[in-house]
Amino acid sequence: MIKEVLVVEGKMDIAAIRKAYPDDPPDCIITGGFTLAKHTLDDIEKASKRRGIIILTDPDGAGERIRKFLAKRFPEAKHAFVPREDATANDDVGIEQASPEAIRSALAKVRTAHIDVKETFQSADMVRWRLSGADSAAERRARLGAALGIGYANAKTFLLRLNHYGVTREEFDEGIRAL
Repeated sequence: MIKEVLVVEGKMDIAAIRKAYPDDPPDCIITGGFTLAKHTLDDIEKASKRRGIIILTDPDGAGERIRKFLAKRFPEAKHAFVPREDATANDDVGIEQASPEAIRSALAKVRTAHIDVKETFQSADMVRWRLSGADSAAERRARLGAALGIGYANAKTFLLRLNHYGVTREEFDEGIRAL
C-alpha cells in the first residue's frame, strides 16, 4: 500500500497506475502538464503536508521540467522514475505507456532528495565508469539510472542525482557490476 499521494501529469497516467494496483490504487493528483494551476499547487501542498507526495512524471523533457519545478517547491517530496524504454509505446513516451510491472518497480525504488548532500560521487567516477565522455555513456546512464531508481539524465544531472538521492557507494558498485 502506498500512503503518499502520487503527482502525475494526466488522467491516462492514473489509469495506468490503477492497472498496476487494481486492489488498492494510490491517490493521485494530476498536474495537467506544466500549467500547474494555483488550485493544483494548493492540492499538492495539502497532500504533501498531510501524507507526503511522490512525483511520478513522464521520462521526457516536459516531465523533467515539471519534476524540477515541483522538487524546488516541495523539497521533501519523494521521487519515482520509470525508465524511458519502459514508458515508450506507439511513438509516445509517458507513464500511461508503462506496464504495470514497470510502474510497480519504479514505486518500489522511491528516492528522497537529501538536503544535507554528501558528495560521495565525483566527475571522475562518471568518467572512470564510462558514464560520461564515452560513446556508450548515455546508454550506461540509462541502465544504471533504472537499476538505482534515479532515472535517466545527462551526465551533470545524473551526478547530482547520485549525490542528492542518497545512492550509496555499495548500491552504485552493484549497479556498475550489473552493467
